[in-house]
Amino acid sequence: MSLLTDPSHDPSGIVLSQDTRICVLMNSGSGSGDAEDRAETMRAAFDRHPNRFELRLVDPGDGIADACQRAMKDGFGTIVAAGGDGTIAGVAGQVAGTGRRLGIVPLGTFNYVARGLKIPEDIDAAIDLLAEGETRAVPVGEVNGTVFLNNASLGIYPQVLKEREGTYARWGRSRIAAHWSVLMTFLTFRRPMRMSVNVGGTVQRRRTPLAFIGRSAFQLEYFGLEGSDAVERGEFALYVAPDSTRWELLLRALRLASKGMVLNRDFELFTGRDIVIETSRRTQTVAMDGERFKLTSPFRFRMHDNALHVVLPPERKTPLESGGPSEDAGHGDA
Repeated sequence: MSLLTDPSHDPSGIVLSQDTRICVLMNSGSGSGDAEDRAETMRAAFDRHPNRFELRLVDPGDGIADACQRAMKDGFGTIVAAGGDGTIAGVAGQVAGTGRRLGIVPLGTFNYVARGLKIPEDIDAAIDLLAEGETRAVPVGEVNGTVFLNNASLGIYPQVLKEREGTYARWGRSRIAAHWSVLMTFLTFRRPMRMSVNVGGTVQRRRTPLAFIGRSAFQLEYFGLEGSDAVERGEFALYVAPDSTRWELLLRALRLASKGMVLNRDFELFTGRDIVIETSRRTQTVAMDGERFKLTSPFRFRMHDNALHVVLPPERKTPLESGGPSEDAGHGDA
């Protein structure tokens, strides 16, 4: 559970830690390379910045949240997530609102968070950035107490992730394996959701196989989806797919891969800073940044503007940094 859910917490009063030490939490199960090779590459990069870094390996079965809490208790001013988007979001959820900085070494399959923040995917360059970069606030999304950075979804996509885990276990982690899991899930999918969507006080009811909540302008632009302008205004972009057959779902997946999705044909779009989704089934699996969570309906999505501080390149605002309340925040369109 994130500190952001504490109603007494005021993110505007966050004081950043003055401790310059950096703790790198490496998820040994991220990506497709050898964990020890990556660890050695990091240790060699640490030598260029004496007395700044400590590496702690976290096995996939261990809790990244517990490892993060131990690092904060030990006084580190910067906690680094070395892993995929799920690992990064897990660490972000722990450090948000605490005054610690989040650092990122991208080791995942897709690395949407790092790419959206223009953080280099090369390990040496990422380590140098951690030692020399600047700290800036980045908005985050939160649903029922869990923080996410890229996206959250209900419906078929959490089932895709479950299938993907099995595919990775059999064949290893790769983008081909990830795409195969999409195909297998879509061909066997049979249970759309009944849900209500409340945006700005307007409630609409839908039967849908997928509700996708986007928080990363970079990821939306990467797939050619409308709605990145809303994210840049500090809002969520909620995509609701029409009720579909399996083959229609597969066709939409192909359109998504080829950046051919069309508003009001392939999806409805709602935008707002606060969105509530209520499903007929009380408990649902919700996918967030590539990880699955069991949550209870209703699902309350909220934006937090200044709670997370990230070590970033000293450049102009990046797509994932986009945020901040707009004059018409909270209103939705369909």
